[in-house]
Amino acid sequence: MNAGLLVALLVSWVLLRRVMHEPLSVLGLAPTRRRMKELFAGMLFMAVLAVINFTWQAHFKQIGYQRNPDYGLGQALGGSLWVLQGVLFEELLFRGALLWLLIRKLGVVKACLLSSLVFGVYHWFSYDIFGSRLVLMTYILLVTGAGGWMFAFAFAKTGSLYAPIGLHLGWNLVTAVVFSAGPIGDQWWLPHGEEVEWSGWVTLLFFSLQAIVAPGLVTWHLQRTRRPAPEAVGSTP
Repeated sequence: MNAGLLVALLVSWVLLRRVMHEPLSVLGLAPTRRRMKELFAGMLFMAVLAVINFTWQAHFKQIGYQRNPDYGLGQALGGSLWVLQGVLFEELLFRGALLWLLIRKLGVVKACLLSSLVFGVYHWFSYDIFGSRLVLMTYILLVTGAGGWMFAFAFAKTGSLYAPIGLHLGWNLVTAVVFSAGPIGDQWWLPHGEEVEWSGWVTLLFFSLQAIVAPGLVTWHLQRTRRPAPEAVGSTP
């Protein structure tokens, strides 16, 4: 476990135990059959969308992907562990104790919106684009903020971190480990060929997939199937 993850756990414990006098278990950390199903369903859903995203982009860019001949099991495990630690850190930080407290103070919708906004701004710094072009900063804010809404709403509706971790992990694993589009460099499949410039409509299509379609489907599904009251967040099913 890396230092950032330990700090996120410690901060969560302090906020819940010392401020709200609640145990860490209110975040829904205990594994149950339902929560494991939510974890793997979220992973599968977002992994499929990520594969569609990258294969469609390759089609419009007129590029292909080739397997990395130097890639082995050790790299796959190392890359996957790096992604997992990053996801766990961000979920504890943005969908953990802070969101739990915000839901009780503001209600589900306002708390999730605020959490998504902060998550989007955070990516200006994690992507090192703060102070760059306004269009790029706005794009990243909207795309990652929409993802932040999806993860936050999943936490609010399921009462645990398993669903948002699954959704987050499915997308990040495919992006970074499968298609080598993350900060860990060359992984399983590598792009090859010269990209062609695509139109604004194609850009809008992929923006919609990440910022509207995926969060919209998850929100619709959770709203239709799960209706716990705000005070039920973190309760044991």
